Amino acid sequence: MKARVLRGEKSRHWVDVSAWPYPSHAARIPQREGPAWTQRAPGEPKRPILIVLHQAQSTPGRVGQMLAARGHKLDIRRPALGEQLPETTREHAGVVIFGGPMSANDTDAFIKKEIDFIDVPLREGTPYLGICLGGQMLAKAIGGTVGPHGAGRVEVGYYDIEPTSCGRQLMEWPGKVYQWHREGFHTPPGTELLAKGHTYEEQAFRVGERAFGIQFHPEITLAMLYRWTTRAHERMKLPGACERRDHFAGRALYDGPVRDWLSRFLDLWLAGPEPCADAASGRRVELTKAAAAPDRR
Repeated sequence: MKARVLRGEKSRHWVDVSAWPYPSHAARIPQREGPAWTQRAPGEPKRPILIVLHQAQSTPGRVGQMLAARGHKLDIRRPALGEQLPETTREHAGVVIFGGPMSANDTDAFIKKEIDFIDVPLREGTPYLGICLGGQMLAKAIGGTVGPHGAGRVEVGYYDIEPTSCGRQLMEWPGKVYQWHREGFHTPPGTELLAKGHTYEEQAFRVGERAFGIQFHPEITLAMLYRWTTRAHERMKLPGACERRDHFAGRALYDGPVRDWLSRFLDLWLAGPEPCADAASGRRVELTKAAAAPDRR
């Protein structure tokens, strides 16, 4: 790990992983200032990816490995430990906020700062990806809500997801994904719902052209799986959670398609996919249809 100080900021941790108008009822999307992140001179090194983690021992896992393989260094920040976020993302090729044991509803100062910060990549047109907590923060930043399941159920282990029509237009999706959460997001009108689940309906969404939130964890490596299921073993006693042995059995069966999905998704995310044709209706088509059905899944 290399650290250097630039432009008065406290620190930036650069990691080369390869070497190791807002209506109250609609999504609040800041007006874009233009995708300055795409303006790179021929031969200029790729810009780094801003990585936001929430614990001292956390890593960006497979996401970090794949981004490094694409030639990006990782600018890792931990606001929960007092590290500062940049005032602009124009020096970055993308922003990824990862998960953590805290809630997007917590009153800690760093939680509010991270949620407020999300306006910066949205406004500047920088690709944004929120994973689990990071996806919930994106939902709150645009006027959505975050909360527990009505019956107190959790998703801890491998669970089914199903792409919506917008999701299918975007790409192919895995049938099962790894989850580790006790809360879910509810996004406002104006977002594109990309994937649904049974216990927590909203599993993936897009807002604007470059911002994505996902509830599941495609970044998890085998080492992370051992660490999570050991240090937080009590989570597997909660209603709806899978037993520990099923986490490892599920990985053997389902991790390959998730890995392939993540590789394709990161390429789309950095390149800028086209908006979904069904999104023009305002509220997502999939949720509008589901609201009229007896079984809203």
